[in-house]
Amino acid sequence: MSRLTVGDDDSLFGKASRALGWSLVNTAVGRLGTLAIGIALARLLGPSEFGVFAVAMVALLAVLSFHELGVSLAIVRWPGDPREIAPTVATISVASSVLIYAACFAGAPAFATAMGAPAASGVIRLLTLSVVVSGIVAVPAALLQRGFRQDRKMLADQANNWGGAIVSIALAASGTGAMSLAVGRLAGSAASAVLLVWASPEPLRFGFDRDRARALLRFGLPLAGSSIVVFAVATVDQVVVGHVLGATALGFYVLAFNLSQWPVTMFSQPVRSVAPAAFARLQHDPPALRGAFLSTAGLLAGLTLPVCLLLAGAAQPLIRLVYGADWGPAADALLWLAILGGLRIMFELMYDYFVVLARSRAVFTVQLVWLVVLVPALVAGAHWRGIPGVGAAHVAVAAGVVLPFYLWELRRAGVGVRAVLARVAPPALVAATVGLAAAAAHVTLDPDLAALAVAGLVALAAMGLLFHRTRGALSGLRTLEGTDA
Repeated sequence: MSRLTVGDDDSLFGKASRALGWSLVNTAVGRLGTLAIGIALARLLGPSEFGVFAVAMVALLAVLSFHELGVSLAIVRWPGDPREIAPTVATISVASSVLIYAACFAGAPAFATAMGAPAASGVIRLLTLSVVVSGIVAVPAALLQRGFRQDRKMLADQANNWGGAIVSIALAASGTGAMSLAVGRLAGSAASAVLLVWASPEPLRFGFDRDRARALLRFGLPLAGSSIVVFAVATVDQVVVGHVLGATALGFYVLAFNLSQWPVTMFSQPVRSVAPAAFARLQHDPPALRGAFLSTAGLLAGLTLPVCLLLAGAAQPLIRLVYGADWGPAADALLWLAILGGLRIMFELMYDYFVVLARSRAVFTVQLVWLVVLVPALVAGAHWRGIPGVGAAHVAVAAGVVLPFYLWELRRAGVGVRAVLARVAPPALVAATVGLAAAAAHVTLDPDLAALAVAGLVALAAMGLLFHRTRGALSGLRTLEGTDA
């Protein structure tokens, strides 16, 4: 296999375009597969067993948010040859991941009990083994991201998705319960790790340079701290639901949350897999960097916001038709969580932009304020109206506190509020129309399939209109041609 040549003759736009194309294909195939797999597992397990697994997933996602102490991102934005720091990064990643897993193993019973699902302890201990696997492949994954090699990463991601799914469905059908999901997830992670190491542009090597380690930790620890807060913001709602309302309610909530993340996974994650590396190579040209951010924000809003509002407006017929009547309570939460998903997509792009600008303190401050305001709001929402109240509280804090804070930080970084709104406001208005049309179709049409069909056609028309309107932004991004440093 040919090794990655850093700084080859391809332009930045060409590399990023190909990487984004592969990432979109990867995400589309993976997400559609995950949707089908999730439907099968939800019907096989039911809300109670699904809730037990959800408790374990909260634990896993918690440790994945900081397990390698933020040092792998240094490879993506390292100005020199990444091979200089790769061995030290690998050593730090694996050592920290092993220590964190030991803490997970010891704390699993207490965490499961606090989440209202004592039976989840064994599932947590097995599932969080994935953190060690992730630590081993942190460097290969970062090297592939730096080199825009999303084609190679696609092989590993699909092995993870489909390999784990086959194992989980087979075990769930045999009556293994929530443990089937943990075994499948771990098996998929292991298969993916083998392929990532094989596809890496550089062999996996371990070593330790004390001076570089200090520099890496100075860079990574603020990001790791920020990542912990980001994780807390992203999952504290699930902790509140599990602790206040119980594991079964958590099963309903997590199903709704997973559906609301479909646009995030389908569109935002592919962009995030490419944007940091592309932004990092424009650090020497601030006007071009700001232009790339605004163009990306406009395109991302046009692609994702109509889908988010479609999910919100069509929540009831979608849940009933796809998952069955037993999962009906999840629709009340999906209405709010889909709106939250649209806001989060834009927040994540802003987060990546600030990271590239090395404004990690601003990122940390925004996330910390978000968390401090969010926790009491979620608890109040849970006691007020259950899982719909939790979703509504999340949206209120995101729109009323976090969005103005992010816009203020962007203005301080040289990106004006008017410039952002000029790119994002039109897609947001069109998306609101899509949501209202979907809600109207649900009220006036029967059966659910007809309502979903009409709502989907409206959403497709809106996305086509927005894409036509913003096609000039693609030409604008091509001005990056030749700027590859």
